[in-house]
Amino acid sequence: CHPELVSGSIIEKKMLKPLQGKPVQHDKQSNGYLLISNATANNLKNVSVSIPQGVLTAITGVAGSGKSSLIFDCFLEQHPKAVVIDQSPIGAMNRGNPATYTGVFDRIRKLFAKETGKNIGYFSFNSKGACEKCKGLGFREIDMHFLSSVTLICSECEGKRYKKDVLTYLYKNKSISDVLEMTISEAIAFFNDSEIIRRLEILKSVGLDYLQLGQSLNTLSGGEAQRVKLASELHKKGNIYVLDEPTTGLHMADIEKLIIILRQLVDNGNTVIVIEHNLDVISQADWIIDLGPEGGRRGGDVVVQGTANEIINCKRSFTGQFLKKVINSSFWGAKRLQNQILDASR
Repeated sequence: CHPELVSGSIIEKKMLKPLQGKPVQHDKQSNGYLLISNATANNLKNVSVSIPQGVLTAITGVAGSGKSSLIFDCFLEQHPKAVVIDQSPIGAMNRGNPATYTGVFDRIRKLFAKETGKNIGYFSFNSKGACEKCKGLGFREIDMHFLSSVTLICSECEGKRYKKDVLTYLYKNKSISDVLEMTISEAIAFFNDSEIIRRLEILKSVGLDYLQLGQSLNTLSGGEAQRVKLASELHKKGNIYVLDEPTTGLHMADIEKLIIILRQLVDNGNTVIVIEHNLDVISQADWIIDLGPEGGRRGGDVVVQGTANEIINCKRSFTGQFLKKVINSSFWGAKRLQNQILDASR
């Protein structure tokens, strides 16, 4: 065991500290709520709930309590315009990258075209400028028949995706391939174009400034892909977003970044609904709907709904009882936990 791994800033700071959420107006006006009426999917027992608009709502409960049934089988059916954001892969994975996904690549190619006098299509790895051997992928896949395919860097373009003559045309002494190899932070410092900077700053704000502009989307983790999708929504208002267990597979530091993004979406006037077990996220919610009290036949009811303070005072709610421990946790509790781990490692 390595004691230094448990002595960093993550464990030393106050753990699971709940933040002050945006207050929910308890006026129960129909125009301020999204309704789910008489839901009976799977084990749901004629459930009717009101989800406040413009806040972060957590749908909680033990496994099998009816969370997914309530949202995916009932809520989305009654509110089909809601946007579901998950950790699934993004788009055309081999050819897609942060530059193409955010739309900045079109603007970058226009800058190269204006500077060099060449057609904009010349700087696309999907058309005129693409390496003819690898078709602009930068690599070749070798079929090994009964074995897994082997991926090799293209010997013609050396992974740069472009014909060699395309790389002789420069913008601010950089080729189009050089630009795609820049990290998002480096690109923000390199370009003067306000729209390029604005779009890249959004990715930076969600903690993805280390990604390369030309990094294939199929190299992103599920959490990174989820943040890229969320970043593309940050400028929008009045939407409804649904996330199913968004913290799955995420490190504690990434969960903190996720919470910041969710709050940004809410602050921009959107409604965010998360199905979640993670108490960090639940403690940040403005409104909580807890299903249960148990799973399967013993679930399917609304145990309690309200603010975190209301949930923790419900003795029937397993979520509430665990959430109470989180909200009452202290820095010294975290230090005791750290010392216990260090003692066990000796």
